[in-house]
Amino acid sequence: MITVTYSVPNISCMHCVHTIQSEVSELEGVKSVKADAASKQVEIVFEAPATEEKIKALMAEINYPVAA
Repeated sequence: MITVTYSVPNISCMHCVHTIQSEVSELEGVKSVKADAASKQVEIVFEAPATEEKIKALMAEINYPVAA
């Protein structure tokens, strides 16, 4: 299992949190997604076939790109 924490500046409310958690959790290999509006961070636990590249691409696709 791999755990990553991303800074996501576009998170502003609980709707954002819900969208991120529901969309990213559907990616095959993702075990848990915890988004936090206050810290604007997302913690994701995953294993193959999910990759950081796939997760970041999905985050950008749903308009919550990961900060550089």
